[in-house]
Amino acid sequence: MTLLLALVLRLVCLAALAVSAAAAWWWLRPNRARVRPSLGVESWSVVADGRHNSNTDLIYWRESFWLVHAASPWHLGSTECRLRIWRSADARRFEPVAELGMPGEDIRDPKLAVIGGRLFLYALPNRGRAALPYTTVYSVSDDGITWPAFTPIEQPGWLFWRPKTRDGVTWWVTAYWHGHGRSRLFSSTDGIHWSVVSDIHEGDANDETDFEILSDGRMLVTARLEGRADSPLGSPDACTLLATSAPPYQAWTKKRSSVTRLDGPALFSYRGAVLAVGRFQPGPRGPLTQLGGVLSRKRTALFLVEEDRLVHLTDLPSAGDTSYAGVVVEGHALTTSYYTSDVTRDYAWLLGMFLPTEIRIARIDLDGVLRLAESLKRTPP
Repeated sequence: MTLLLALVLRLVCLAALAVSAAAAWWWLRPNRARVRPSLGVESWSVVADGRHNSNTDLIYWRESFWLVHAASPWHLGSTECRLRIWRSADARRFEPVAELGMPGEDIRDPKLAVIGGRLFLYALPNRGRAALPYTTVYSVSDDGITWPAFTPIEQPGWLFWRPKTRDGVTWWVTAYWHGHGRSRLFSSTDGIHWSVVSDIHEGDANDETDFEILSDGRMLVTARLEGRADSPLGSPDACTLLATSAPPYQAWTKKRSSVTRLDGPALFSYRGAVLAVGRFQPGPRGPLTQLGGVLSRKRTALFLVEEDRLVHLTDLPSAGDTSYAGVVVEGHALTTSYYTSDVTRDYAWLLGMFLPTEIRIARIDLDGVLRLAESLKRTPP
């Protein structure tokens, strides 16, 4: 019995040492994000106050950049979470202008849109610790500083992503069902009353869904397909849906990409190309590191979005809990907001969820991006 007890104690000690070594490795390993030097990416921190700052969006309105993000104790749901709105003339020095919340609830995934000359803010309220929003709410401001209380949209249970327009008259938004597994396209002329256009996809634990309108009027959609909803270790079936449709957007042609599961997508166009800033999972994929797994490294990255594939172009300085970008295109430059854990380390996503995160801005020359994309397009999909 004494020998057996000694063996058990030895095994316990070895297990404890293994866990400690793994934790130390997670904590201390240096960042290995692949930021392509040829692109001359500039990146700087604009909010680093010790909070878990996340879920950004960025827009240019009335000669200023407007930034919104969630501020919370951690990645999980918290009644302390607030949406903070900032303004800047140059996207380098931001001043706080407003703070919004939902009494007794968590709130996340804010999105900005200028509709009818007014600034709209859409967001997703959430109850409990798990990040499981249940509907979309909105608020409207005439000056970006004074905001009324949030109002629920008239499409309960649907989680709106980012409204966009091509003609300034008809607005479109992609949304996913709060219980996962469905995505849908809606339209509006005022940003308040939304009508169903079509169902995009069903199944595969369909989650966050964004879109861009192509130069020929067709729509290109990406959707986060989890495979199994909210699986901590991810899923071998996780991927990104690529769907296209011609007006009036009733029938969808679909492809899939396993380059990453594009969480927090922000799609935009430049000179006929569709690009996206979103979450990238680098490294090998095994039983503990399937796409979407919390033990994996994460990045904020820039992608070329084609109708049949994603092409990874570059990482941005990022690590741990990261991504959920906003984008502004001015001339030849992309200005993008995103959040990240400590960029000098390379935390697993799980660890990053509980540590402070900062809001960063990156600026990239888009002509250089297109040259890079053209060279990479020659490789097989």
